[in-house]
Amino acid sequence: MTGIVVSLFRWLIDHTLQFLFVLYPYLAKHPLYIIFYALLLVGVCWLLGKILKYDLTNLVGSGVPQIEAVLTGENKMNCWQILWRKFVGGLLAICPGLLLGREGPCIQMGACIGQGFARDAFKTSEDDQKILMAAGIAAGLSAAFSAPLAGVLFLLEEVTTSFKTKIWITALAAALAADFVTLVTLGAKPSMYLKITPSFTQANLFVFIALGCVIGILAFGYQYTILDLKFFYSKLKAIPKVYHSIVPLLLTIPLGLWNAKLLGGSHDFINYVIDLSLGSKDWLQLLKLLVLFFVIRFVFSMISYGASVPGGIFMPILSLGAIIGCIAGISLLQFGVIEQSQYLGVVLISMAAYFGAIEKAPFTAIVLLTEMAGSLAQVFPLVLVTFVAYVVNEWFGGRPIYTALREEMTFEN
Repeated sequence: MTGIVVSLFRWLIDHTLQFLFVLYPYLAKHPLYIIFYALLLVGVCWLLGKILKYDLTNLVGSGVPQIEAVLTGENKMNCWQILWRKFVGGLLAICPGLLLGREGPCIQMGACIGQGFARDAFKTSEDDQKILMAAGIAAGLSAAFSAPLAGVLFLLEEVTTSFKTKIWITALAAALAADFVTLVTLGAKPSMYLKITPSFTQANLFVFIALGCVIGILAFGYQYTILDLKFFYSKLKAIPKVYHSIVPLLLTIPLGLWNAKLLGGSHDFINYVIDLSLGSKDWLQLLKLLVLFFVIRFVFSMISYGASVPGGIFMPILSLGAIIGCIAGISLLQFGVIEQSQYLGVVLISMAAYFGAIEKAPFTAIVLLTEMAGSLAQVFPLVLVTFVAYVVNEWFGGRPIYTALREEMTFEN
């Protein structure tokens, strides 16, 4: 069931974002229609607000902190109401181009399906309801990225922090079932296939350690900023909280008119920056553009996530990690530290390290990027840089992001 729901969710998002790449060039040539499109986004904001009013606390963000709170007894949620509202609300927020990930809603929808079936169909005990809810979490992430092992590892490493057999074997079964559905409906190709070739040399060791240090510092900066978003939006008192989405929704228009490829939280942007960096001849100009992309994506992802909307942070983090990897790869290429064949490996490594340090989930990061890219060619540097980034972020005082976000929330139990 989670595989079916998530496959439809993924399909709608991917095709809508492709439509945006056609829509914005058309709007640029016909400026009058921008007014009508802005009015349409105001309508989206209004509808989204109506959906969120039911239970704003459980519907905003990725949903992972809320699920963790349910499993610890701090929170309760009406699973079937949250399921359809997260589905529709997630589409309304993500499809116009907000920098939000699909995986957060997918995880929460999977948890709702697990909890709902356990309670209403199987009539299980409260403990078994939590186990099937946990299995739904693994199934949701598995279906979101066609990554069953990462789905299970995320559950064990980030959510339950437990390796009990009854939990992981149930989660693995659910993750496999969900992934099977996505393979049938969306195809067997990895969600972000990269042709990586084995290219690690001993001379690269200190370069990779230095890269890990830089990424660890940048990861701490991301954590620090996202945990302070409430302060910035609290100043926006003229607009009710459920309608804060009007800010990022209207900001998509100038950003889309400048470069529609910057919109959305999908793999399309990652493929775009990789193709752009491989095809450019002026490496200095390219570096300036990539730094600008990083700043814009960083700021707009914070504006998007902080605006009381449904959506995750996985793909925005991976997109930023890809930009870091492109900047590092181009710089190392120009100084002769790496060869052209190592470039994609540096991008993949940077994505895993940035994600693993921010999420404080290095095992999930390593396995997720391996499954997404469909390659085991860079395992040692992948593990090394992710580990270094994790340790550096720890030295700076970084915390597991979902735990920190959960601690900021107020639940009505």
